[in-house]
Amino acid sequence: MLFCTSESFFMQIIEKYFPDLTDGQRQRFAALDSLYRDWNAKVNLVSRKDIDNLYERHVLHSLAIAKVLRFHAGAEILDVGTGGGFPGIPLAILMPDVSFHLIDGTLKKIKVVQDVIEQLGLENARAQPVRAEELKNAHYDFVVTRAVAELNMLRLWTSQRLFKTKESHSMPNGLIALKGGNLRAEIKALPKGEYTETYPISDYFEEEYFKEKFVVYLQA
Repeated sequence: MLFCTSESFFMQIIEKYFPDLTDGQRQRFAALDSLYRDWNAKVNLVSRKDIDNLYERHVLHSLAIAKVLRFHAGAEILDVGTGGGFPGIPLAILMPDVSFHLIDGTLKKIKVVQDVIEQLGLENARAQPVRAEELKNAHYDFVVTRAVAELNMLRLWTSQRLFKTKESHSMPNGLIALKGGNLRAEIKALPKGEYTETYPISDYFEEEYFKEKFVVYLQA
C-alpha cells in the first residue's frame, strides 16, 4: 500500500467536514495527491490546471454523496462513468465496509483506477472497463455517478434491472448523481411519475465552488 509520509496541506479541507477519519483513511486520502499528479502527467484524468484543486473539486465533491446518505455495511454500489475514479474511490476510502464497483468505457482510465485502488490497498473497490448497459446479472443497492450525462440518459443506462429488489436504507434503492447546471430542465425531461430529490451541496460545504452544485436522487 502506498502511503504519504506526511499529510498533504490539501487534506485540511477533507478533515474540516469529516473529522472522524481513522489514521488509515487519512493516509489513503493524503496519498491521492501524489498518485493523481503522477498519473495525470501521463493520462488526462483531471484538467491539468485543476490538479491543484483535486481535494476540493474532486475528492470533497465526491464525498458530498455521503452527506446525503451513508451506505450501510455490506451495501453494493455501482459507480457509472467513473473516469479517474470519482466519486467511487473517495467514497470507498470513507466507507470501507461498503463494496464499490467502478466502471467506465475508456480502458486507459480504468487501468489508472485499477492502479490507484491497488496502491491504496482498497479491498472494497474494483474497477472494470465496461459500460452500464453491458452489465449482466449484476445488482446494486445504489448507482452513483458524477457529471457523466443528463438524468434521462442515466436512467436509461442504469434501468430497473441493475437494482436489488431488497431495500435496506432510509432511501429506496436508486441513482445518486452529482450534478450542476439547469436541473429543472433535466428533471422535467424525465418520464412522468419519476421521483427525485435535490440536495444543494452548499448546504454541506461552504466553499464557493459548491454553489449551484447538487446531489440528485432518482428512485429506481
